[in-house]
Amino acid sequence: MHFTGANILSVNQFDLDAIQKVFSIADQMQPYAHRKKRTRVLDGAILGNLFFEPSTRTRVSFGTAFNLLGGEVRETTGMESSAIAKGESLYDTARVLSSYSDIIAMRHPKAGSVAEFAEGSRVPVINGGDGANEHPTQALLDLYTIQKELLHHQLQVDGMHICMMGDLKYGRTVHSLSKLLALYKNVRFTLISPRELRMPDDILSILDTAGHRVTVTEAIEGSLDADIVYQTRIQQERFANLQDADQYRGKFRLNHEIYTKHYKPNTVIMHPLPRDSRAEANELDNDLNQNPNLAIFRQADNGVLIRMALFALTLGVDHLLEKYATDVVWHSAKANI
Repeated sequence: MHFTGANILSVNQFDLDAIQKVFSIADQMQPYAHRKKRTRVLDGAILGNLFFEPSTRTRVSFGTAFNLLGGEVRETTGMESSAIAKGESLYDTARVLSSYSDIIAMRHPKAGSVAEFAEGSRVPVINGGDGANEHPTQALLDLYTIQKELLHHQLQVDGMHICMMGDLKYGRTVHSLSKLLALYKNVRFTLISPRELRMPDDILSILDTAGHRVTVTEAIEGSLDADIVYQTRIQQERFANLQDADQYRGKFRLNHEIYTKHYKPNTVIMHPLPRDSRAEANELDNDLNQNPNLAIFRQADNGVLIRMALFALTLGVDHLLEKYATDVVWHSAKANI
């Protein structure tokens, strides 16, 4: 994959070499993300952060990643605050806003919308989620987290067992992650969801064609020897009405009791966040907060590293990080207090 100047729209663009390239650059971002050093490699560059659907982690981490590389961020949030609400096309919006930016990160509720926007953009576009379709940067940070967590247990992605649980129909994170995992060897999938929210057939077909073992079930049964359990939220925004979503809320919960009964003592717990902590859902219980295998916040931290890497690669400055590196004055001052 040639990164410089490329749009990042789908995980289908990535092979194993491209994935490892991103991960290698992400590793190099550690001192900058942790504010031990700073780099001004994108000094003068502007990110257009366009989020036409609610977001906290993705939107803020894109902005944080760009700031940590020395760039500036301009944000548009919500459909109602943009000219799209007046009937402007995505193409026209792209032509105009891309003239104000050097790169754009975009989220939109309609599948395929980010790719449509990219057709009109004069600068690279990174998909921050397009409806129930894809979320490529989330998939990359999820895979990066899986690789790091498994390495801690002397395991690797090839040959692992992952359990995905919850809303697998509308959960774009599991769609994109499954496509990336299909590139590896002998991965075992256990997919737990209501029948109506099962993994889409096209994703199942990809896994089957790649030769992976897949179990589709509607209940947690017996002892699961999973290395990773990936819990998802009921995607209520994808349902026609709230009542349809409510019938599934709280059906697949993970708490200390369930974890201890069905999973190994070192099974890594993941969730793309936000987790629904309302009493009627409580999909990932607070009684797991002190479990050392709960990786959800390490997972969120890794999002900054991955997005920093994608910015550096897409803008062609990944080899210049050290050249524009300096000490962090604030961190040094804090250390002397």
